[in-house]
Amino acid sequence: MELKKYKLADIAKIEISGVDKKTIEGEIPVRLCNFVDVYHNWAITKDKAEHFMLASAKQAEIDKCSIAKGQVAITKDSETRDDIGIATYFADDFDNVVLGYHCALITPDPTIVDGKYLNAFMHTKYIQKYFENNASGSGQRYTLSNSTINTIPVLLPSLTEQHTIGKVLADIDRKIELNKQINDNLEAMAKQLYDYWFVQFDFPNKEGKPYKSSGGAMVWNEKLKREIPQGWDIQNLADCLKLKTERVNSKDIKYTDNYTPIEVIPRKQMSLHETVALENAMSGICRYRRRNILLSNRRVYFHKVCIAPFDGLTRDTVMVLEPYEEDNLGYLYETVFNNKFILYATKHSYGSEQPVFSWTAAQKYIVLKPSSSIDKKYSKIIDSIIESVLNHQMEIIKMTKQRDELLPLLMNGQATVNYHLSDD
Repeated sequence: MELKKYKLADIAKIEISGVDKKTIEGEIPVRLCNFVDVYHNWAITKDKAEHFMLASAKQAEIDKCSIAKGQVAITKDSETRDDIGIATYFADDFDNVVLGYHCALITPDPTIVDGKYLNAFMHTKYIQKYFENNASGSGQRYTLSNSTINTIPVLLPSLTEQHTIGKVLADIDRKIELNKQINDNLEAMAKQLYDYWFVQFDFPNKEGKPYKSSGGAMVWNEKLKREIPQGWDIQNLADCLKLKTERVNSKDIKYTDNYTPIEVIPRKQMSLHETVALENAMSGICRYRRRNILLSNRRVYFHKVCIAPFDGLTRDTVMVLEPYEEDNLGYLYETVFNNKFILYATKHSYGSEQPVFSWTAAQKYIVLKPSSSIDKKYSKIIDSIIESVLNHQMEIIKMTKQRDELLPLLMNGQATVNYHLSDD
């Protein structure tokens, strides 16, 4: 495959967005595609845009930064080098949606470059290395200058080959997104049931009716400053979860192809499920097992909680928690994932630059102790949901790896597509 090299500014129009999250009287209401929307999505569709935040913008900003099908956006500024230069593709036309600040909007020349291909190319290690080497700033903020963005080196095969490559990778991404949507729905179901049973206290009574709504007795708990069902008690988190500290010597790490060892990275813009190979780590490495609860101990990441989908490794900036009783996993996971726990973690963290939440503070968190094994009954009901989510997560990891590795193979001719691919 013959590749021609271009500078991005020669094959696309580039606009740097300055539209912030504010709603200002007199400006035009818009939906805002933010940094996190770009960061988290390989492609953005109309369905995703329905959940974008409301803001306002001037007409000149709307004219410059309205998004449309075929365009690409990249993150431009962030707290870490790894979070800049992340791309997304706009797969649909949108009504009154603009790109938010800290991002750049790229409109490809359709006679030279295909948007799907350009998006995929922006995800290659080749370009990520370019961003890493050319990002300016240090400490609290990194940025891509206009010059750096304009001179991004883009390697292009023929337009026909671009269409084919872009279509193949977009199809893989659709399957990844479908798995994410399924997981979101499953996790929402589990949370809804948790809230119904342990917040509203309408778990099934002996007759199978909602406890509190059916007149179930409630008693005041002084420590919680609220009423709880009669017969229920309280306990500390340390009474039901233990902290695992199985250290691993970096010299003993053996790299394999089965996603072990890996590092869970609870950065601000990432899901805790997302993983990369653990490289160049010399200390602070801990082992975790499948179905352990993983919780970041850094303040800005307290909402990063998950159940591990496989055995692996992480750094000691992640707490590895294991229930004393395995059949109570679902209840304890939802307890730690609850907003009340996150607020508690925020309040009891210490340090100025990167506040930390210690196990010493975490283990004192008060947890409800239901009677009649209501917590275990809940955990049994949602265990199939947990397994489905973990299996889908493994599929996502494998397909993401396949997608990211396929582009360079297609570009250098080691892989080809030998069937007809029609345009969307």
